[in-house]
Amino acid sequence: MSEKKDNLSCVLYGAGDMRLEQRGVPKPKDDEVLLSMHSVGICGSDIHYYKHGRIGNFVVNKPMVMGHEASGTVVACGKDVKHLKKGDRVAIEPGVPCRKCIRCKSGRYNLCPDIFFCATPPDDGNLCRFYTHAADFCYRLPDHVTFEEGALLEPLSVGIYACQRASVTNGDRILICGAGPIGLVTLLAAKSSGASEVAITDLDEGRLSMAKQLGADVTIRIQSKDGREVAKQIESVFGESDKTIECTGVESSITSAILATRCGGTLVIVGSGTGDSTIPLNTARRKEIDIRGVFRYANCYPVALNMVASGQINVKLLVTHRFALEDSHDAFRTSASNKDGAIKVMIKCSK
Repeated sequence: MSEKKDNLSCVLYGAGDMRLEQRGVPKPKDDEVLLSMHSVGICGSDIHYYKHGRIGNFVVNKPMVMGHEASGTVVACGKDVKHLKKGDRVAIEPGVPCRKCIRCKSGRYNLCPDIFFCATPPDDGNLCRFYTHAADFCYRLPDHVTFEEGALLEPLSVGIYACQRASVTNGDRILICGAGPIGLVTLLAAKSSGASEVAITDLDEGRLSMAKQLGADVTIRIQSKDGREVAKQIESVFGESDKTIECTGVESSITSAILATRCGGTLVIVGSGTGDSTIPLNTARRKEIDIRGVFRYANCYPVALNMVASGQINVKLLVTHRFALEDSHDAFRTSASNKDGAIKVMIKCSK
């Protein structure tokens, strides 16, 4: 480790205790690349760790570098790296699995019990000047794809995977619960997958306005915290959905999602709530609704990159605020408070 170069890093010590500090510049292993980080987006999980110091069983017990929605430039390669070279601009898939377990070998590496995932305790993230990562989980960006678009491949991959889990196809009527960043990228993915109509719900009119710009056919501003009342509101405006993708994790929203999905339909739960939920499971049974979970994504980065590079999906509108790495505290406060209509807050790590 070299202490001479500037490797300013954004480090979380615990709930509400985030610090900017210098760390050594790491050297890449044989199968890794050293990256000069450029753009890192703030995710809902980052905010949860920032506010609470934990998400479920993932607890910040030691200082952890933040950041996992990221892109950067290769500055050095390990001796076994053949497909990348110094100067390549890359998007970074943050989850690196063991590649050996049955989940990895079956293609569902997102479920690998030994996966390294940036900014998930105890693993450090990449909100810093320099960072090393497995080269085979870095994807070269075409010249016309920006660093910010590269960073946004991470949330977009969640949306693509959610639509894959829901088997979204031509002619489907889709309901998306929640118009936060994940709900919005899921909207983009659903429209690109052939959905004929997409309705999206939220409490915030500003986010619904953004959803409309991104192609939502119907936007529904939630009027109640009661899931059954919300389901009635959805059905009065949109009717029943073929497939519903729940992106909030809120118990009442999962309830309304079950009730608003047609018999024989599909419900995919993406949102991560604060704990176990009490939901009308017997209703889901009676309606024969297939309920599927989503945990991150697998094999979606190449798809996401192709969609963005080809112009099939435009993620640029999602970025509402930009900050320098030195101003990370302001960036996190802005994202956490949804100040000034914040949707995706991007931090630039390079000088």
